[in-house]
Amino acid sequence: MARSPFTLAASVTSALPRVGVVGVGALTEGAAGRYDAAIADLDDGRRVVVRVPADDTAVPELAAEVRALRALTPGVRGLLPFRAPELLGEAGIGDSRAIVVDFLPGYRVDAAHLPPGRGAATSLGASLAALHALPLSIVRTEGLPVRTPQQVRTDTARLIDRAEATRRTPKALLGRWRRAVASDELWRFESAVVLGGAGAASFLFDDVDGVPRVTGLLEWHGLSVGDPAADLQWLASAPAAADDVYAAYVAHSGRAPDARARERGRLYAELEFAKWLIHGHESGRKDVIDDAVGLLESLAAGVQGDDIVTDAALDVEDAIALLERMPGAAPVAVDTSMQTDAYDPEELSLWVASDDDSPGDDDADDAGAVTEDLSAIRQARLAAAAADSGEMGAGPRHVDDLSTAPIELPTLLDVQPRDVDEEREAERASRAAFQRWTRSDSE
Repeated sequence: MARSPFTLAASVTSALPRVGVVGVGALTEGAAGRYDAAIADLDDGRRVVVRVPADDTAVPELAAEVRALRALTPGVRGLLPFRAPELLGEAGIGDSRAIVVDFLPGYRVDAAHLPPGRGAATSLGASLAALHALPLSIVRTEGLPVRTPQQVRTDTARLIDRAEATRRTPKALLGRWRRAVASDELWRFESAVVLGGAGAASFLFDDVDGVPRVTGLLEWHGLSVGDPAADLQWLASAPAAADDVYAAYVAHSGRAPDARARERGRLYAELEFAKWLIHGHESGRKDVIDDAVGLLESLAAGVQGDDIVTDAALDVEDAIALLERMPGAAPVAVDTSMQTDAYDPEELSLWVASDDDSPGDDDADDAGAVTEDLSAIRQARLAAAAADSGEMGAGPRHVDDLSTAPIELPTLLDVQPRDVDEEREAERASRAAFQRWTRSDSE
């Protein structure tokens, strides 16, 4: 039975001695009934929220929330462009425990209703980038979970095995997910501070000069070091705004670009259905199993014949657009010691240089001046890559679990030639590009 707001308000005076409660009301947090919550007005003018687990399944989550909020010191909070709840106190309530945090005003926007364009979408992307830029020591010092890319990959494979063990998961989905896990390219990323899957509805918005802006983040129980793509999985539920959110995320990120972040996010989103099936199977809930099976069958029909990781790569315009989205200010102080596989903009410029080969020329128009001779370059480059232990680039490189997947530069050259006069100029640029490439391979 749910606890009344008055019962919850009584725990506030236990958690916060020397204060009085002058008003109380029910609070719906959208937490799927996992918590009993109330909002209370104090005699010192503050407004607080009290939360108690509704059953034993929410107890570990609330404990993780407390640890995460304690890790958010004033210095850490100063690095974020939005507010996080402040833990004010704890108190026992029956056989459970209540926590009291300060109330953060604002409204939420469900992912499916997130509008595209400047405003909520771009603010969300920038907020996620700021979160992922936090120092890893924040999580490690508090003893919160830390996972490397290899551990993330292994855990994903185990989840798929558990879904298969239910014997209710469509074989087409199992094959699709296993092919994704088997793709080395998909798992080349740098671990970061993450929320562990919090969605758009975890953020609070307020209108600033008539434009929605992220002003707070409520759910912190998943704070850990892991895959940044876990916090992007909800983009699959926001088709209208997904591109704008991701573009803002890339533009405000001080990290090396992650070529496969959205694909991993898509994989995690699909595996949420598998988790629901596993929950129903392990709890003996036939209604949950039937619901999960229906969702999985619909998903299987919708993605039939497609793979999560495709061979399609960015074209020249996509690559240039990605570079233009990167911040132009002074670089953010981040740990780049493990970013040995990040692509080099200077190397990219060799492929899009103009015909005068001037080092500072970044005229994007000349990027399209490519002739049939470049097909030979592409074949030679691919052959060299295949000979070099399957790694891309000139000469062997060290690859570790925390690397970032490079952009495949040869595939950027698959564009159509232009008219005859431009082809003559392109031939000169092509020969120059080829000479630079051969020199780089011989060094």
